[in-house]
Amino acid sequence: MRNKKKVLMVDDDTLHLYTSKELLQNERIEVVTHSSGFGVTNLVRELQPDLVLLDVNMPALSGDRLAQLLCFNNDTRHIPVVFYSSNDEDSLRSIVNTYGVRGYICKGNLAELRKKVDLYLNMPVLEESLAQGTQER
Repeated sequence: MRNKKKVLMVDDDTLHLYTSKELLQNERIEVVTHSSGFGVTNLVRELQPDLVLLDVNMPALSGDRLAQLLCFNNDTRHIPVVFYSSNDEDSLRSIVNTYGVRGYICKGNLAELRKKVDLYLNMPVLEESLAQGTQER
């Protein structure tokens, strides 16, 4: 069992990826970034991260579509997915419920990002609740 938690961040904004990675990465958290939705399912299978943070609004393969692929794939559905987006909270709540992901974090407040990532990393993954579509925020 590894001590360091691994977070995969997927966002088409490379400056935002860099800033968020610098904020989150520390002695307890390793952050891997990817700037496109393409190739993410294979990357998740390979890395087996403890958490995937997905931007919703990405060209070609959006975060909500990518979340659907991850959540319905037998090799990746056990890995918690959280939307990390500039969309408004009502919109994020709606797509969280639609796509069966763990929750969401609104972009903009970097202190809140660190706090919520810690929260999501420390939440137990309950296979039964995931199978029933229960959402934890």
